[in-house]
Order: sequence, then structure tokens, then C-alpha cells
Amino acid sequence: MLVIPAIDLRRGRCVRLYQGDPERETVYGDNPVEVARQWEQLGAKMLHLVDLDGAFTGLTKNAEVIYSIGEEVRIPIQLGGGIRSGEAVEKAISAGVSRVIIGTILIEQPELAQQLVKDYGESVLVGIDARDGMVAVKGWTESSAVRTVELAARVEQWGVKEVIYTDIQRDGTMQGPALNGLEEIINKTSLQVIVSGGISSKDDLLSLKPYGNRVKGVIVGKALYTNQLTLPDAMAVFD
Repeated sequence: MLVIPAIDLRRGRCVRLYQGDPERETVYGDNPVEVARQWEQLGAKMLHLVDLDGAFTGLTKNAEVIYSIGEEVRIPIQLGGGIRSGEAVEKAISAGVSRVIIGTILIEQPELAQQLVKDYGESVLVGIDARDGMVAVKGWTESSAVRTVELAARVEQWGVKEVIYTDIQRDGTMQGPALNGLEEIINKTSLQVIVSGGISSKDDLLSLKPYGNRVKGVIVGKALYTNQLTLPDAMAVFD
């Protein structure tokens, strides 16, 4: 199981939000490229980038930083936030991104989303962001009428093999992963899952071990930036 450090970008800086709320922001660095280098040096096998400005506006806003990170690190990068067109996918891949995460268009433009999955295969990764069991869109600012498990089953029919599952109410809270929502996806689909939201300790990571045949990775953010958990220690849990 991969431990994937998160780098959330806002106005060119490395930040964390509490439950995705732009009014509850903590800045952890003015140089995201250096942050990316540090995670790579500590042994990360993949990085998870989110363009928060892009998520809120629907337009890529941190392209220069994303490109610089792609130039500087050798490990794969997955990127989400504001990816709502084929052009945006192309630009991200051209910037060195290995996997581009789509979310909002799964609900608002499902035909486009399905075509991108068909055209780009594993280079496009589905992000399912949950609030009270329902899919949230537009940088988590709006809730849809689609249940998370319903969306998971739908994209599986498209041929998707793997999704990122984020419980918004756990994100940035350090309260542990949302196992109920994870179990629902595992029980009702055959998808591989990357879990995001709430990781604060080794115990939280250990709670995912029983799902090891279905959980491919876990994204960790705030716990790493506040030194409640070191990346080597986190990775050692799954060695």
C-alpha cells in the first residue's frame, strides 16, 4: 500500500484546508517545488497534487508550479483540481503529470468524463469526493444528488479500475479515515481504492491494513506537515 504525500496548491503556496474550507487555510510553505523534493528524498513513491484555485474556479491556476514540480521530481505525480476538459488533461500530462484526476465532470458532464476515461485509460483517475454519502463537486462547494457508491458503480461500468475516495468531513481533521464509506465502495464494486482524508497516526494507517487487497494507497497531508507522522514511519507500517 502506497503512502502518498499531498501537496495542496493555492496562490502558488503549499497549504492545507480544514474540510476543504477556503476560509480555514494553513500555509505550510512558499516553495511547493522544494516541498515536493523533500517528500521524494524521504522516500515517497508518488505525490498527490491538488490545484485548489483550479478546483474552486474550474481553470488551472497553478500551472507554473505544477510544471516545475514535474521537472524536478522523478516519481509519478497525480493531479486534481479544475480538470474539466480534454485540453486540461492534455496540458497536465504535458507538464509531467502521470495521472490526472477528474471529479466534477463525472457529475456535470458524464459523457465527456467517459470519453476521457476511454481516450486516456489509466492516465485519467476518478476522484470521488463524499459528503454525507453524496458526491460533492466544484472544489467541494456544492453537493450533488448522486450517492458516492452509485458513482463508483457507474465508473466501474466504464472500465475504471481504481478511484480516489475522499471523505470531506474527515479531510484536514486528523480524525481517522472514514471506513464506513470505504467499505460501501469495496462491498458494492470491485474497484481498487486510494483513501484520502483524516489520517493522523500509525493507528489510522493500521486500520486500513485489513483492506489491503483493495486499498492500493493512502493520501496523507496534515499529519505529515505538522510532524504528527513522519513519512518513513508511515511507509514502514506497510513494509
